[in-house]
Amino acid sequence: MVRSRKEKGTIPRIVTKGIIALILVFAGLIGFSYVKKESVPQNPVPGGSAQAPAQGSRPVSGAEPRGRTSSPGARNAIAVRVQEVRLGTIAYQVVINGDVLARTQVAIYPTVAGKLTEARLQVGDPVRRGDTVALVDPSRPGEVYAQSPVVSPLSGTILQAPVSPGDTLTSQTAVYLVGDLSRLLVETFVPERFSTAVRKGLTAQVSLEALPGETFDTVVDEVSPALDPASRTLKIRLQFTRQDPRIRAGMFARVNLVTQTRRDVPVVPREAVINTYGSWIVFVVTEQQQAQRRELRLGLESEDTLEVLSGLEPGELVVIAGQNFLSDKDPIRVVP
Repeated sequence: MVRSRKEKGTIPRIVTKGIIALILVFAGLIGFSYVKKESVPQNPVPGGSAQAPAQGSRPVSGAEPRGRTSSPGARNAIAVRVQEVRLGTIAYQVVINGDVLARTQVAIYPTVAGKLTEARLQVGDPVRRGDTVALVDPSRPGEVYAQSPVVSPLSGTILQAPVSPGDTLTSQTAVYLVGDLSRLLVETFVPERFSTAVRKGLTAQVSLEALPGETFDTVVDEVSPALDPASRTLKIRLQFTRQDPRIRAGMFARVNLVTQTRRDVPVVPREAVINTYGSWIVFVVTEQQQAQRRELRLGLESEDTLEVLSGLEPGELVVIAGQNFLSDKDPIRVVP
């Protein structure tokens, strides 16, 4: 197909106009970039002629001069509760379980072997020393003997009666267990690690399962000279300072044994102390109302308080609530 002369001239004109349009677009972009660059303020360089800001001028709102930090007072103070460090008495206690027993318990044995023909007493009956409590017939087939009396060696109360009439006894069979209930005691066993601190005269408080909410004062009266090799415990016996008729032999007892006592030493509440990476720390209040971190060396501890060997002085204010949110030199606000 043969194109006309008019069509042949149209195509070059279109190409030429497109090229001119592209040149104008690039020229406009270059000019816009130059104008934008000229409008941006240049930072002064060392040794240049740029002038420093006038004295007293303030930075643009929201900007902070480089190298300067806000003061602690600009932050919100943390509300805490405090308590004064005072001198006090602290006692170290060991809590162990025990049993209430009669002070003296003796088993009554027959003098001869034979058949128990008569048991005159029951559990709970009183008995006096020298009373005949039972009869044993030592007769054998073809041999008849008079009945042998069983005599109590102790005055007290019958605690156990393990045999009955008709039973065959030996000289090693207990007929009764008698105990002196006029003076009760608590028997318990102290773990080996506390055994060196136990001695006669130490005080302890005893609570009984049968009498909840009450405590009874006791004193260590007997200390075994050796530890039990099987349990590695030391047997001790504690005497009640005041006898109570409600206390009975066989009751379960919980013993709070005071092994050490120190007086007039700085003490802090247990809740004030924080254990961090094996160190014990507290926070105290400074005159600038800031928290100051202190590392402590502790001594004895009781259920509520700890003895301070170093790190605090009497009269200082220690934080007892809110310290878990504190860091050293944080501003604080003391609340009731």
